[in-house]
Amino acid sequence: MVGIAQTEQLTALAATTVIVHPLVLLSVADHHGRTSARASNKRVIGVLLGQDNGKTINVANSFGIPFEEDEKDPKTWFLDHNYIESMAEMFKKVNARERMIGWYHTGPQLRASDQEINDVFKRYIQRPVLVIVDTRQSTVGIPTEAYFSVEEIKDDGTESKRTFFHVPSAIEAEEAEEIGVEHLLRDIKDSTTTTLATRVTQQADSLRALQSRIRDLRDYLLQVAQGKLPVNHQITYLLQDALNLLPDLSNPLTTGSFISNTNDQLLVVYLSSLVRAVIALHALVDNKAQNSRSEAEEAKKNEASALGKDKEKSKDSKEEKAKTS
Repeated sequence: MVGIAQTEQLTALAATTVIVHPLVLLSVADHHGRTSARASNKRVIGVLLGQDNGKTINVANSFGIPFEEDEKDPKTWFLDHNYIESMAEMFKKVNARERMIGWYHTGPQLRASDQEINDVFKRYIQRPVLVIVDTRQSTVGIPTEAYFSVEEIKDDGTESKRTFFHVPSAIEAEEAEEIGVEHLLRDIKDSTTTTLATRVTQQADSLRALQSRIRDLRDYLLQVAQGKLPVNHQITYLLQDALNLLPDLSNPLTTGSFISNTNDQLLVVYLSSLVRAVIALHALVDNKAQNSRSEAEEAKKNEASALGKDKEKSKDSKEEKAKTS
């Protein structure tokens, strides 16, 4: 019965999605930036505010809290409880819908003291969510990882330990937040790059993020095959579902469809190149003809002005001869 209850709990948590808003990411980055000026390797901790809707946890706001820890001894750390309570009360007066739902830190990975810190937040929340925000500039992909603390019990029921269970996370923004983020990014955009270059860069970053995730899956499966990690059937089922979504490249119909689609796209690119070349040649011919017309008109003007000057000279010479006679 214990194993069944634990399985149901993990299944319910696996269906939970943590949605992080851009305001939270900006607040965490600002908190880390102000703290990292004193110590670059120091992580920061804060409180997450929002709504817990069961299957969806909406993280809409956050605030940092005073936190100190010993890098050499993970059991030595300090957290200001009074600051948390006073700040939560003030935020509740501003917006009663945003309640305390969890906490964050800038990791970039789980630490040994995270379980103890999570127990502190359990005094205020029944099931606090932990969101790790990776503030490193080299981060590729979504910089958030969400976890819930669960009790892991062996099949024989002889031993149990607490561990963190990873749940999916996403970044979503409302219309007002999108406008605000666009205004912030407008100052840091490189005006020398084109839209095409920006799209190619974004696609390259997405491919690097996908490669990183696939590398993590490969390392995990290798460790399971070597006996370094236990077999987790739930992860295996999820991997099987993901592999089932991949196309069957051994099917001639599928490969033929891919080839036909690729050929159609390349044909459009080829035709676009031809049209661009024809337009460029047409513009070159028009420019050449216009230059020729301009030169001809300039030559006519020069001839007309030269004739006018000659007539004036001949007229002046006649008048001088008439005066002398």
